[in-house]
Amino acid sequence: MKEFSLKYGCNPNQKPARIYMADGSELPVEILNGRPGYINFLDAFNSWQLVKEIKEATGLCAATSFKHVSPTSAAVGKALSPALKRACFVDDIEGLDDSPLACAYARARGTDRMSSFGDWIALSDECDLATAKIIAREVSDGIIAPGYTPEALEVLKQKRKGGYNVVKIDPSYVPAEIERKQVFGITFEQGRNNFRIDRELLSRIVTKNKALPDDKAIDLIISLITLKYTQSNSVCFAADGQAIGVGAGQQSRIHCTRLAAQKADLWHLRQHEKVLSLKFAEGVGRPEKNNVIDLYLSDEDDEVLGEGVWRKYFAVRPERFTREEKRAYLKTISGVSLGSDAFFPFADNIDRAALSGVSYVAEPGGSVRDDLVIEAADKYGMVMAFTGMRLFHH
Repeated sequence: MKEFSLKYGCNPNQKPARIYMADGSELPVEILNGRPGYINFLDAFNSWQLVKEIKEATGLCAATSFKHVSPTSAAVGKALSPALKRACFVDDIEGLDDSPLACAYARARGTDRMSSFGDWIALSDECDLATAKIIAREVSDGIIAPGYTPEALEVLKQKRKGGYNVVKIDPSYVPAEIERKQVFGITFEQGRNNFRIDRELLSRIVTKNKALPDDKAIDLIISLITLKYTQSNSVCFAADGQAIGVGAGQQSRIHCTRLAAQKADLWHLRQHEKVLSLKFAEGVGRPEKNNVIDLYLSDEDDEVLGEGVWRKYFAVRPERFTREEKRAYLKTISGVSLGSDAFFPFADNIDRAALSGVSYVAEPGGSVRDDLVIEAADKYGMVMAFTGMRLFHH
């Protein structure tokens, strides 16, 4: 297949639309089901690069959940604790513990379920049945992977009344070194961002604390590769083999940090026993549960706990999760990793990160205030590596 016609471009008025190879060669993808659109393919090709690079850098299978050309999360195939299984709504998935790939997607989807509603999925390895079972019951637009087992493909083909988008990519495909795109009729040309992110990139540690364990290095690598395919400015928190908070597309870096930190805090709070023990009313589905949990953990909890409304959502009225309780719980969190796609211009980013349990940081360095940022990291006993490489993505 040398080209594929699309229904329209980013919006319905943008016609005609297609994907094709400028040199006339075959496309490196095969559409096994459905009819992906323009934005679907933007998500597909960006997300595939992300999981491919994470696997190459860590040796672990990887999955990501994408929305509007940025990842909501990315994760490697580490087993989930019982609490995390419940928080990710996968404690009933048969065969989960036997499938690292299913564990990776369960983590990626479960990180920021509000943002992942209607996601595009990328898997580094052949999609197996356990992974397909998770995908089957989530609201999702499509998936890209290097292959699918016959059982998994059959499950996926049943989604969306048979119209679920399933794309197979040639894992050996290597694009040209020069990439081009047009804006306002003007062609932009640049070399592809082939910069390799690995443990060696974290060798320049600039803080007094220089102890970087292997598992924390993997978390930093995941955060940096996630940022490589996130719309800039961007900051990413990671823990236990997954991105737990992505702050994308903000004009100010402190706003990136605050947004990512807020998402990371919610990820931790979702695993608190108060949340895991919520008794939902019969008929409340997973998407609605996500909304309810989000409100329950917010300062607007009256929207779901107030007199006259709580019975719509709960079989038993929950106790409030007070601001003081949440703060106390979050103070127990440590060992979180943080990556930034460009240097931190002020120490306020480090101060905010510390409130969310950050102990490890990777950023390019190069600010005129690097000394103040390092001083702040030292104040909290953090390990901080200067990578020397910016990771802007637009």
